[in-house]
Amino acid sequence: MSETPQEVGEAVPAAQKSSWASFLKSIASVSGDLSSLTAPPFILSPISLTEFPAYWCERPELFAAIADATTDEDRSVAVLKWFISTLKGQYTSRNEKLGSEKKPLNPVLGELFYGYWPDLNGRGRTNLVVEQVSHHPPITAYYISNASKGLYLQGHNAQKTSFSGGSIIVKQLGHATLTVDLPNGDKEEFLITLPRLRIDGLWYGSPYIELTENSFIQSSTGWLSTIEYKGKGYFSGKSHTFKAILSPPGSNNAKRTFEGLWHLTSKDLKSGHTFTDVQGPKEEVNVAIVEEMDDWESRKLWQHVAKGIRDGDFETASREKSKIENEQRQRRKDELAAGTKWELKHFEHIESDPTYERLGRFFKANPPTEDTYIYRHNGPYDEVPVVAAA
Repeated sequence: MSETPQEVGEAVPAAQKSSWASFLKSIASVSGDLSSLTAPPFILSPISLTEFPAYWCERPELFAAIADATTDEDRSVAVLKWFISTLKGQYTSRNEKLGSEKKPLNPVLGELFYGYWPDLNGRGRTNLVVEQVSHHPPITAYYISNASKGLYLQGHNAQKTSFSGGSIIVKQLGHATLTVDLPNGDKEEFLITLPRLRIDGLWYGSPYIELTENSFIQSSTGWLSTIEYKGKGYFSGKSHTFKAILSPPGSNNAKRTFEGLWHLTSKDLKSGHTFTDVQGPKEEVNVAIVEEMDDWESRKLWQHVAKGIRDGDFETASREKSKIENEQRQRRKDELAAGTKWELKHFEHIESDPTYERLGRFFKANPPTEDTYIYRHNGPYDEVPVVAAA
């Protein structure tokens, strides 16, 4: 008998405890990357990893506000404020909605996700194009643009997972570059690196994410934000704590310091004022209805799997998921036999990103070089004129 939708929110439904125990044993037995492991259906999220770049802009007014800053320092503060405000959606939203952290659906190569946030109150329209550019390892490339504000975010994200000390350790690979068109015709660039993750609570059947170590936001003007993440048992004793230091060009000294809880509120220590507050509602991305989507778009591709997960019908979810995965395996076999290679639709892969190398030197980025995926400007919204509201 299937669980009801209400029961799906429980960390481990009673009927699935033996399956969860087996999953934990399989995790503990793997010494390398965990990405190839198959998670039990009840721990799956009904959302594909290809949708995750939408979390970058679920507060589009903060993204648009970057363009309104008038000094180099103020732009770096605005970028930091926007970035911190994206973390709640990216790393705690499934925990809050579903009772515990859920594993996103592992996208197939070529999977697509398109969306936008409309122009409201003069903030401009923000468009999103996402493509799954690799399956093993899973790599997601994305491009977010607000042309009327002169803001362009390009990036990619991959995960390398391992098991240590009772937790799943996730090293996020990839980076993002934000380009800002300035009123004088110049451009300012920001290199954004990604935090590491630690998934705790496994043995209790209630997984949740903590961010760990440091990430950086480096401006081409020299301003650098260094963000330190801590969890329970460190300097605050609270989960989801961060401290961000903004230092001016050529200096390691803090000009501004911000700290608090990235999933609730934080303060500007200089002024004492609230810096970020993400307790209010976020703004979901707008997408086409499923019937009008291309077969490769996430919500159409995974629609039957997602429905099974949401309904607690894990048998259907597992069957439909296996069908998609088997089709993908056969597609790869056919390509291998024919000597062909899957062609990316919206992005071009380059081995070394010159922007990452140039800006990464400021803070001695590790690794010193990274590959990237360049957007081809051929997405569904590229022909749509974007006009700011009066």
